[in-house]
Amino acid sequence: MQELTDLRNSIVQGRYADALEIVDELENMSKRDILRKIDSFLVRLIAHLIKQQLEKRLTNSWAASISDSLRQIQKLNERNKNSWYVSEDGWQELVEEAIEAAIDEASVEVLGGCLTSEQVSQRIDRQLIISLTLSLLSLTHSSSIKELPGLVRNRLKSL
Repeated sequence: MQELTDLRNSIVQGRYADALEIVDELENMSKRDILRKIDSFLVRLIAHLIKQQLEKRLTNSWAASISDSLRQIQKLNERNKNSWYVSEDGWQELVEEAIEAAIDEASVEVLGGCLTSEQVSQRIDRQLIISLTLSLLSLTHSSSIKELPGLVRNRLKSL
């Protein structure tokens, strides 16, 4: 990775301002990568919630995928103890952005794949999906990695 070579050279040559700039760039690259991964799991989570809403059922596979998505989000999102890349009140915009991609993903499978993305978009209760997603995401901030699957299962039982 060229940035690490540049960082080493900057430190060796005593160019600490340049070195700090490279460190900042590396931190930003790392954060963007983590947020992309979180987004991917968020899209998968929402796609399953959309399928559940439209088909009015929840398969074991979908429930497992929802639970795993939340576990992965929790693990990726924790920067260090009590510090997060996305704070509990920072999910709204990410969820609203992810729902569009999730509609496309869900349309491939929901009701046998017979609906277009536009039809799926028209048939879902967007606010309910967003609210449920935010509720599930809040569990990632308030529970341990061991507690999370059980809490998610209990929340999904009410669907």
